[in-house]
Amino acid sequence: MRSVLVLPAEHHKVLFEPIDIGPKTLRNRLYNVPHGTAYGTLRPATWASYRATRAEGGWAAVSTEFSSVDPSSDEWPLHSSDIWDEEDACRHKLMVDSVHDHGALASIELHHGGVHALRRLSREPALSASGMSSDLPPPACPPGTPKIMSRNDIERVQQSFVNAAVRARDVGYDIVDVLAGYGYLCAQFLSPFHNHRTDGYGGSLGNRARFWLETLSQVRDAVGADCAIATRLAVETQGPWGQSIDDTVALVRMADPLVDLWDLNVGSLDWGSDISPSRVIPEGHNLELFGRVRRAAEKPVVGVSRLTSPDLMAQAVRSGLIDIVGSARQSIADPFFPQKVLEGRTEDIRECMGINHCISSLDRGNLTCAQNATAGEEFRRGWHPERFDILARPEVSVLVVGAGPAGMEAAIGLAKRGADMVHLVDASEHLGGHLRPVGRLSGLQEWTRFIDHRMIQIGKLPNLQFIPSTRLDADDIRDYGASHVVVATGARWSGTGLTPGTHAPLEGVVEGADWVFTPEQVLINDRRPAEGSHVTVYDTDGYYMGAGVAQLLANEGYKVDLVTPHAQVAAETDMTLEGSAIRDALHSSGVAMHRDVSLSSAQRGRIHGVGQFEEPFTLGTDALVLVTVRVPVDGLYQDLVRDHEALEEAGIEAVHCIGDALSPRPLADVTFEGHRLAREFESPNPAIALPYKREPLRLVRRGAFSDPLD
Repeated sequence: MRSVLVLPAEHHKVLFEPIDIGPKTLRNRLYNVPHGTAYGTLRPATWASYRATRAEGGWAAVSTEFSSVDPSSDEWPLHSSDIWDEEDACRHKLMVDSVHDHGALASIELHHGGVHALRRLSREPALSASGMSSDLPPPACPPGTPKIMSRNDIERVQQSFVNAAVRARDVGYDIVDVLAGYGYLCAQFLSPFHNHRTDGYGGSLGNRARFWLETLSQVRDAVGADCAIATRLAVETQGPWGQSIDDTVALVRMADPLVDLWDLNVGSLDWGSDISPSRVIPEGHNLELFGRVRRAAEKPVVGVSRLTSPDLMAQAVRSGLIDIVGSARQSIADPFFPQKVLEGRTEDIRECMGINHCISSLDRGNLTCAQNATAGEEFRRGWHPERFDILARPEVSVLVVGAGPAGMEAAIGLAKRGADMVHLVDASEHLGGHLRPVGRLSGLQEWTRFIDHRMIQIGKLPNLQFIPSTRLDADDIRDYGASHVVVATGARWSGTGLTPGTHAPLEGVVEGADWVFTPEQVLINDRRPAEGSHVTVYDTDGYYMGAGVAQLLANEGYKVDLVTPHAQVAAETDMTLEGSAIRDALHSSGVAMHRDVSLSSAQRGRIHGVGQFEEPFTLGTDALVLVTVRVPVDGLYQDLVRDHEALEEAGIEAVHCIGDALSPRPLADVTFEGHRLAREFESPNPAIALPYKREPLRLVRRGAFSDPLD
């Protein structure tokens, strides 16, 4: 078969121009920058398969997360990929070879955490520029005052960087990136906040840069003829931790002869605005900052700024703000982003929503994505983001009831697997389920990208039909003619004040009372308290909904109090890096916030509870919005499975319950479940997940791994 030459749209061509970085050449301008996964060298096959999928999708270079250079920077249990010795190097080789198999360059980010290194396995003392303790509060970092690095310590750590770089080169890495950002050791030397030294490594900017410059020089001398040398540098630290943009421009001029590529970010210990969620920072927010550095540098610049639009990416490159587009989150959401842009299939791109579930799941030990259910499942479940196995028995007709996230995902997956007929039915006029009204909350408009992508895919699948504004009961379903039924009818917020803390309804609350509200009533039914009322939002959920509804009502002119039993308002959003911004917005809107308060009873006009130390709490209020727990809407499923004989008579072979109708959970988890059902539809019992490959694998020879399940 003759190959077909594929050319990108004219305005995207600049993204596919190759560019030289030292001795290496990037095949295009799309760079999968360093980002954590929680897989690392402890889950090497998962790690390699995840990175390889991005290389297959067309990214020019694919990088590791931070790779600690020696035990004094032990980061256990965080998502590091150590490169201390030859055993680590063998595990890295698996990733490098997998990336090379798909024509991409492999990059490693060399790291030392300094005062912020956890050291839970190595138990070594923390090392620092000048004895300043970690800025991370317990339990993120152990208490104690770190050791001030002596000249011997400096030389030893610099040699660790060199040794790690040599190991990286020897296993085939093309790019060696020395991390000087995010508040880690090189950045600590650069920072007047951390560096109070009075010797040649402290004081002036040039002296503070000495540790970093010497490290870069030594790494370049060791591997620069074979590898491109990069350094990840914070343009601005947006806090007390480091340098200003003017300092950065001066640092770039100092180090430009030592590097082949500038890898730029914004921020420090707080991860920075380049990794902020969509509700906080708009796409491309930091490009002008990168442009200032670009004008000072002779070497190419890669910059990250939550870029998801190929149009904006191409504009940023053409305008000279950056030379190469850096991406982490967009590559998680859609590993095949470059290939789709190249082929002119931009409508098929799964755009990152900026929900930052990747961050919260990463910090809990396993990176996952709300847009892309296959992220992290490439090895252990064998899932590919763009390919589905055809059903062994495609002559099935599947009725999916409920067009929310789980229902849409299951329906699309089954249609892509070749099911003869898939009908996706919903009582609403629109796709999206509970996610659609969420887009009305302040800053969450981009969350509806989830729906937009699936709407396009549904329109492209001839064997999948969306049937809106249709409410089905059990009799309707039995008469429908489907061979299989998937119930994805979602969940609702409890109207009784049932809470995780008490496992009981809130005393005095009568569901449906005219002074009691739930988020659905506010967002979907537009039911409101009387104009000018004093409204209390009781939030035991701690994620986006309680704060979002409080903000919405405050912006509409209500006097609003938000009460939560948690130690912080919207506590879960601290995991997604938006908690501080949410609380600032609530404060600016006049919302009074009460933390560590558990309500015990409520009545018209007043609520009662106890504070952290059992102090009585009482608050006058006209209306109460309950954001406590979600309960499954599973009545339809229960009606169906209650009568097995009726199902058999109707020719229904199986009924499955998925998503929030089975167990109300975050978006990524219910999406995963709908996707898994489609992938495992013909397993002996699709309600139970098939076993997946587990690691660690057994290292049997250099760079080769044997899976005990194979």
